[in-house]
Amino acid sequence: MFRTALRNVLAHKARLLMTVLAVMLGVAFVSGTLVFTSTLSDALQASSRKGFDNVDVAIQRGGDRADAAPGTRSALDAKLLDQAAHLPGAASATGTVSGFTAIADKSGAMIGNGFSTSGSNYFPGHDGTDARYPMRSGTAPKGPHEFALDARTADRGGYKVGDTVRISVDGPVREQKLTGVFTTDDGAVGAGGSLALFDTATAQQLFAAPGQFDEIDIKAAPGTSQTALKDAVEKVLPHGAEATTGRALADEQAKMIAQSMDGMKTGLLAFAAISLFVGVFIIANTFTMLVAQRTKELALMRAVGASRRQVTRSVLAEAFVVGAVAAVVGLAAGVGIGAGLRALVNATGATVPDGPLVVSPSTIVIALVVGIVVTVLAAWLPGRRAAKIPPVAAMNSVHATATTKSLVVRNTIGALFAGAGTAAVLVATGMSDGKTTMGAGAALLLIGVFVLTPLLSRPLIALASPVLRLFGISGVLARQNAVRNPRRTAATASALMIGLTLITGLTVIAGSVQQGIDKMATSALKADYVVSMASRSPLSPDVAKKLATADGVTASSPLRNSPSRIGGDVEYLTGVNGKDFGKLTQLDFTAGSLGTLHGDRAVVDDHLAKEKGWHPGSRVPVTFEDGKQGTLTIGGVYQGNQVIRGLLLDNGTLAPHQKHATDMQVMVKTAHGATPEAKDSLVKALGKNPAITIADKKDVSNAIAQTFTLLLNMVYGLLAMAVIVAVLGVINTLAMSVFERSQEIGMLRAIGLDRRGIKRMVRLESLVISLFGGVLGIGLGAFFGWAAGELIGGSLPTYELVMPWGRMAVFLAVAALVGVLAALWPARRAAKLNMLQAIKAE
Repeated sequence: MFRTALRNVLAHKARLLMTVLAVMLGVAFVSGTLVFTSTLSDALQASSRKGFDNVDVAIQRGGDRADAAPGTRSALDAKLLDQAAHLPGAASATGTVSGFTAIADKSGAMIGNGFSTSGSNYFPGHDGTDARYPMRSGTAPKGPHEFALDARTADRGGYKVGDTVRISVDGPVREQKLTGVFTTDDGAVGAGGSLALFDTATAQQLFAAPGQFDEIDIKAAPGTSQTALKDAVEKVLPHGAEATTGRALADEQAKMIAQSMDGMKTGLLAFAAISLFVGVFIIANTFTMLVAQRTKELALMRAVGASRRQVTRSVLAEAFVVGAVAAVVGLAAGVGIGAGLRALVNATGATVPDGPLVVSPSTIVIALVVGIVVTVLAAWLPGRRAAKIPPVAAMNSVHATATTKSLVVRNTIGALFAGAGTAAVLVATGMSDGKTTMGAGAALLLIGVFVLTPLLSRPLIALASPVLRLFGISGVLARQNAVRNPRRTAATASALMIGLTLITGLTVIAGSVQQGIDKMATSALKADYVVSMASRSPLSPDVAKKLATADGVTASSPLRNSPSRIGGDVEYLTGVNGKDFGKLTQLDFTAGSLGTLHGDRAVVDDHLAKEKGWHPGSRVPVTFEDGKQGTLTIGGVYQGNQVIRGLLLDNGTLAPHQKHATDMQVMVKTAHGATPEAKDSLVKALGKNPAITIADKKDVSNAIAQTFTLLLNMVYGLLAMAVIVAVLGVINTLAMSVFERSQEIGMLRAIGLDRRGIKRMVRLESLVISLFGGVLGIGLGAFFGWAAGELIGGSLPTYELVMPWGRMAVFLAVAALVGVLAALWPARRAAKLNMLQAIKAE
């Protein structure tokens, strides 16, 4: 039986090619994802470990945690640094301080992205050099107007020693002289970021406070273990500070890198999973047709003594061979994809640290198992059907039709699943937390529709009859061929249906959420612009002062956050310009009013007010950031949103309690509204700062909806994957259908249908099947999008359902294009059949 299975595989190489390609694509993306993420993770971890080569124990501040009480921030100063350097077992101690630093290129744009452009201090040792940052050229910075730059950033910006470079740390533009260019193993720089170094006094002034460090790194003397040194360090720690070994820091960093890779890996594997899932239909369809074409052969095998189990095993053996070949080829392709993705990332400027291409044993095992298991499982049902063929079928037609009983059972099961799924989805829309119920209902409905697809194919394809008749006899035959074998049509159309269900549903959700956020930004903000740092790090108060006096500005307010303790919990206070705040916002108050914020008067969002039991007139005891106590009076309760929320009070009340006042953003209203001229005026007022973004209402809403936009773009890529696999499925189905109907096509040619008519018949059949899958997918996606929107509306009051008719028309056009492209080769093959040989074919 195994030899028979192997012979069948070799005899049907062309027919199985599309199946091999479908499995190979899925395996290639699985293995490519694993290779790429493993390579990237190992390279980043190796680069990160190098950063801890000179750190055996690190002293860090413990008072910056979110749960730390105001006024308890620990100090890491020069005295502690000196104590650490003279501890038993310590060879040296290095004080470090760091923060966001934007470097402008010669055109004024920021080099790198906002989250990995940083600055730190150059800390020379006894020999006058800092071993962490060897100079490639020039010297270390020594004054407030000097700095050094990493070599990669200097090369990207075209800078050399002696140049004057525009930089920004917290808002205002600074012009610094470049005194040195250094090399570094810093992982952020290796991934496309930048690193600027200042002398220690300047860095402390920029990033912390005079004489203060963010961290003190201690190098152990020869013969002293990290644990022993940590024990010695803990004896001199100030209250709230923490000591951690370099090994623990490296492990924690490696863990964080691995976790960050998990998100990327999950996203990429989702693409591969969809590809494999869609490929299951192609595999099952292929083996179903192969079994149907070999009915006589299988029946004769039963007649000469083969058992049902042996017949099933022979089909599964064929599937094993096909899966093994596809898995091996897919693995090889996946290694190439992994290498290509790394090159692509490097080409975008986000450099991956140097390191070998990692193909782990687990990647090889997973690729082989996935390819073989998916193929064998998909072929199992056709194999069972093959085993049930009675020997007497050897005397009958090649084609085995499904029994009425099997169709009734299938339709009954499908109706039950679809009904239960629809009911669950509808019930979930009325629940406050119905995500789980809706997810389960959506899965049931999707399975039910898939099971019912053969039943649905006849009436839906019949709707196309008037149009198909316009193409004459070719159109009539195309419709009949499309519904001749409903199960095959359903399996072929399901590939597109699944992809379009997902993409349509998320497009509806994303468009509706964007509309809701736009409405929220428009209704909540009267300000024309919101000014913030590109890195979302704090702004210097100087920025708000410059904007307040800029030409055309009629009102402005910085938003300033400060931690406080209220009722035993840490709550963040938001300071605003109480005089102008009402001109910049339009908040909906459920109780009280905004009025003028001054003195101890404050307003709070409805969620926090409900949680704390506050209402207008409530007196709230508060411990400010500096540890001093006061009392706030609630003047109003407003509806919070993604733009404005929390406990708001006047900056005049908050500022005296802040040692280092910084703003998160500044709202600005101009005399003539949001115009290009007004924006240019603000840009000039801020000195054409590369680190600052000036966003209008549309930009604000886009920033909030960025997650949905990113997800939608990923799903569009997923759709492309599904389309590729669906094309292979339609080609496979049509090619085998043409082979199966060779005699019929020969008869049609003999009675007068020319080659052009044969081509048109096959193309129209493919078009109808693809559009059938497209209509089902878009319909299901629209329903799921509406249902999910009902849940989202509970947390986003401005949510408004938006049906993207234009995009849905494009999706339907994509389905039609799939049908047209997939039919090119099978139609040409059908037209080239020799009519006499075809008539004689069995």
